[in-house]
Amino acid sequence: MATSQLFYSIETYKAAKETALFPVQITTEHESLVLVKKLLATSISCITYLRGLFPESSYGTRYLDDLSLKILREDKKCPGSLQIIKWIQGCFDALEKKYLHMAALAIYTNPKEPEKVTELYQFKFRYTKEGPRMDFVSTATSFERVTTSEEIKKASVLLIRKLYVLMQNLGPLPNDITLTMKLYYYNEVTPNEYQPPGFKEGESAQSLLFEGDPVSLKLGFVSTNFHSIKVKIMTESQRMMNLGSNLLQENSITEISHQGLDCDEEEEEGSINCRRG
Repeated sequence: MATSQLFYSIETYKAAKETALFPVQITTEHESLVLVKKLLATSISCITYLRGLFPESSYGTRYLDDLSLKILREDKKCPGSLQIIKWIQGCFDALEKKYLHMAALAIYTNPKEPEKVTELYQFKFRYTKEGPRMDFVSTATSFERVTTSEEIKKASVLLIRKLYVLMQNLGPLPNDITLTMKLYYYNEVTPNEYQPPGFKEGESAQSLLFEGDPVSLKLGFVSTNFHSIKVKIMTESQRMMNLGSNLLQENSITEISHQGLDCDEEEEEGSINCRRG
């Protein structure tokens, strides 16, 4: 595991100025890698923007179909921008090497107890050639086989839409918060000395605990011939008051109560190497 910390004044990632947010086609390993990277960066942008973590100047506007997205970019007026860029670049480096198992973006309130989080965002990755799959209803048994780039793109757009709906309906965070990012690796392939940019040696994979009454939401799963990404969110149950049951059902978000960091679901392979930054 690798981890790094940044206080509330952090900024964001500088988005690439490309015509399309996601690749037009996903038929090669490189195109698949680009898609996964952009899904990760777009998701982090969505989370930080709609949770009100950074100023408007830290974002640029991009469009995904009819959805207007705010994408993190370097804002030199905010001293934390270089750090957040290193976090995302660190994830990219580990993805390129096929080491990264999970990136966990955690928010906590007590600087003396960083292991007790109040909100947690988990991005799990796998590297596979089993064929493209996508999860439209966020359950372990509801996979549909897809064969075209268009279908993979639809799954990606659906994941971002779900994330936006959730972020727009969650209750506010506490005023004083700190962000930390932890990376977890596949132990059998990751060298012991490996550390991506912006990270350092970490602690146990099970070191994060949830403060308060947690609710866990599985947002979705997108897979290509080469990569897959699963997104899960944990937050305080009181922040879910505005997210009614109809909204959950309409947007296919599965609600599960859970305590602690989720590191051992059924589809994972091998052990996890933990370091912090």
